[in-house]
Amino acid sequence: MTTDSHTQRLSNLQALHAELIDQPNPVHTSWTNGVFERFQNPVLTAEHAPLTWRYDFDPTTNPFLLERLGINAAFNAGAILHEDKVLLIARIEGIDRKSFFAVAESDSGTEGFRFWDEPIAIPETSDPDTNVYDMRLTRHEDGHIYGLFCTERKDTTSPDLSAAVAQCGICRTTDLKSWERLPDLITPSPQQRNVVLHPEFVDGRYALYTRPQDGFINAGSGGGIGFGLCDSLEHAVVEDESRIVDPRVYHTIKEVKNGQGPPPIKTPEGWLHLAHGVRGTATGLRYVCYVFMTDLNEPWRIIHRPGGHFIAPWAHENVGDLYSVAFSNGWVELADGAVLIYYATNDTQTWVARSSVDRLVDYCKHTPEDAGSSFGCATQRIDLARRNKRFAASHND
Repeated sequence: MTTDSHTQRLSNLQALHAELIDQPNPVHTSWTNGVFERFQNPVLTAEHAPLTWRYDFDPTTNPFLLERLGINAAFNAGAILHEDKVLLIARIEGIDRKSFFAVAESDSGTEGFRFWDEPIAIPETSDPDTNVYDMRLTRHEDGHIYGLFCTERKDTTSPDLSAAVAQCGICRTTDLKSWERLPDLITPSPQQRNVVLHPEFVDGRYALYTRPQDGFINAGSGGGIGFGLCDSLEHAVVEDESRIVDPRVYHTIKEVKNGQGPPPIKTPEGWLHLAHGVRGTATGLRYVCYVFMTDLNEPWRIIHRPGGHFIAPWAHENVGDLYSVAFSNGWVELADGAVLIYYATNDTQTWVARSSVDRLVDYCKHTPEDAGSSFGCATQRIDLARRNKRFAASHND
């Protein structure tokens, strides 16, 4: 390739990348459930990753301007409002299957996300991680911003090359640029994923939502979303996680397993929670997101539990490496009460939905719980249809 051709190809790549970053992201008018708005385009994809992370621009070492370090996906992003910008810490997966974290920022939170110049290199512990992913961000009342994430290592007790051990890694920062790595969380459970730090002290201690599980994939005897306390995050030990906030239930969206998503949002009527539930299907595991509310003073006690899923992959969102997977570990509340919910589909790309605290509280308080049976489900709808019929009759008189 000539120098002129190399320059032209680089110019074309840069123009396409800028066009992607700057594209508008209008609300999807075909989505009408009233609880939240969907947007037409994903906010993060593999193509959003900076060209400088993927290409060697030097024509002497890369004369054909080939991609050297490919990116496969950008998903499962933690979220935080910081200095009047929405920041996402996304899981960036290379084509080598390794994941790393990177910060993308936006003024609006619904479009225009740009990654910072360099990814985050989370410091290692004395037992180095093979893979890290799915960070939850909590601005805690102790003054730090904590990132809790899954740290994955090879299970050295098994000859199976796919056997792994998942635990909760912990890091903290004040500016999202300099990160201090703390020792991994210790719990009674053999493996841990989806651990989330509550934003306030509970009885003077740090409170954690855990997900007890026996295996790397299977929850096994794990009963659902757990809740435990510890005295310090510098050497975090939860001695008892037997208190279950939200249990797994047969023939529901959370039959196989469930886990806390982002940290809960505090409202005057209770804590708003976003979680994911998993059930088995003929085509594999189906992941959906759901919401519930807990008591302000007892954040482990559910006070409202709407039935069914809140977000599932819809229409053109359902593309990617997997199928029928919606997962969220990030949302932010804006000053005007709007809530931006960041959810990934099929372990591939990141989307945003917009609701508000008022709408989410109303949804939690007034949406019926799972009826528990086909008969109960039918009678719920019969009751709703009859109430609507009476309402229509009273307003037609």
